[in-house]
Amino acid sequence: MPLPPPCTSFYAQTRAAQKVLVVDLGFLGDTVHLVPSLWELKRHYPGCALHVLTSTVGAEALRLAPCLDRAWGIELYPEKRTLGEQWQVLRALRRERFDVAYNFSGADRTILMTALTGARWKVGHEAGRRHWWNRWLIPNWVPRQSSELPVCEQRRAVLAACGFELAPARFDLRLPDEATAWAAANVPEGALHFSVSASTFRKEWPLGHWVELTRRLLRDDPQVRIMATGSAGERERARLQELTTAVANPGLQTFTGLSVARLGALLGRCAQHVGGDSGVLHLAAALGVPTVSIFRDYPGLHEWLPRGPQHRHLTAPCACPEELRDSCRARLTAECLERLTPEAVVSLLWTPATISSPARPVP
Repeated sequence: MPLPPPCTSFYAQTRAAQKVLVVDLGFLGDTVHLVPSLWELKRHYPGCALHVLTSTVGAEALRLAPCLDRAWGIELYPEKRTLGEQWQVLRALRRERFDVAYNFSGADRTILMTALTGARWKVGHEAGRRHWWNRWLIPNWVPRQSSELPVCEQRRAVLAACGFELAPARFDLRLPDEATAWAAANVPEGALHFSVSASTFRKEWPLGHWVELTRRLLRDDPQVRIMATGSAGERERARLQELTTAVANPGLQTFTGLSVARLGALLGRCAQHVGGDSGVLHLAAALGVPTVSIFRDYPGLHEWLPRGPQHRHLTAPCACPEELRDSCRARLTAECLERLTPEAVVSLLWTPATISSPARPVP
């Protein structure tokens, strides 16, 4: 199938648009990486109403982005979503009569939804599977951008290919007063933040290592305070409870089911974030919090690694990047991550002397 023609004139043809929609059904990390592109859209379409169709957690995260006028959240988990509810949202979007719709992912579902919004002008990014009907549903396509770029820069590169003149990337998330007041009352300034869970066990550092790391840090410095967070899901709550029981030290506090706003406010009071391959890592990086992250090696890893001098990471070579070994599946543990020791993580932690040396952006 031949590559689509370039879309360098797309912005010039649509610059008078008054209503712009982005279709991006991402969860927390994906949505955080979308924000710099939203700022570019708002800058290039001054006075436009900018909307995003996203996941429910994505809509919650986008409430922190002042450049957005409205986020439409739809449920993506198979056990919760219904076709009826999704169709109601799409009908409401059609009534908005959007001038332009942007699709950065090229995923099959988002292509169909972009077409169903009825936007007059539509453009997509060739980042998903290529079907004969892609160009029937979305007439304009930008070729796949380099996977060596961070995800947020790939999306900005799509806009550049459409004719945008890019400014420096910005997140500029704004935390509501209620969330910052809650964090001030519950989170000591300069604490460490631990995110001990991820969307799947294949991205999680073993809980026993988290226990050992927490015990060691609290033993070596009784003034240290550690904030560990997780979602309201049963598995993540169980992991945090097990961590609390094993450590048995008041220097560790745990929180489950926080709103994205309160989680962001908690992160904003922390000196550094430590965690695995999860959306919380990207929220911390967007808020300017120094990070230490723990990854297993897999195709596309470099797209998701936080960049910059305030971010450090450990990467475990993995013998099964695509298909898990039977032993990993049986134990619900990624054996490659198990080989990354607490000592290795301690060696990367920011000390009080080094934590102020990188330029920490102001959220």
